[in-house]
Amino acid sequence: MPRSRPAGPAEPFTPLHFQLVLLRRMADHNPELVESARADLGVSVADMREANRRWQAMLHARGGRSALSRYRAILGAPERTLLRRIGDLECEALLWPVPLWPGLRFEVLLSPTGAVWNEWLIRAPGTPAPPLRALADLTPWSCTVDEAARAFAPARPLEGSAPTRWGLEFAAPDESGARRLVRAEFTWGLLQRWTTPDP
Repeated sequence: MPRSRPAGPAEPFTPLHFQLVLLRRMADHNPELVESARADLGVSVADMREANRRWQAMLHARGGRSALSRYRAILGAPERTLLRRIGDLECEALLWPVPLWPGLRFEVLLSPTGAVWNEWLIRAPGTPAPPLRALADLTPWSCTVDEAARAFAPARPLEGSAPTRWGLEFAAPDESGARRLVRAEFTWGLLQRWTTPDP
């Protein structure tokens, strides 16, 4: 039986609801992993759908909150605030814990004007990245966009199939040691799957 149920539509949207939103986008690629995570949270498929419906309504509401205000209202005060340099610009990065993935943090990257530039999962500061040496290491949910790009440099960014999806193209060794060109797909910054391009 579910341990707890998310709040109804009239009640606050909580960090639990937000985790369900993250999972909903990942269900297209890894339904078994999502099902297991949903069970760990003690919620139903209907709960996950309702959380996603409410999230979409917030995104498209006229006169709704700004993206940063929305995250602060849902997730509370950031666990950490860091400064990141992107080219010549110094940007602020806000980090929140995500209980489903203790080694990760949800990062919101702000432009110098305070607009949200990026929203995704990253490795928690001080947490070692997973060893990524070959295709066999690229299992679902094993690494983030940045980790894959660093491990298999040079990697070429690809346009994602949805706003919360990213892609990378790079070469990595297979079981025989031969390097193969692959395209890796990420949702909310977390690896979902990889495929080999058509010849």
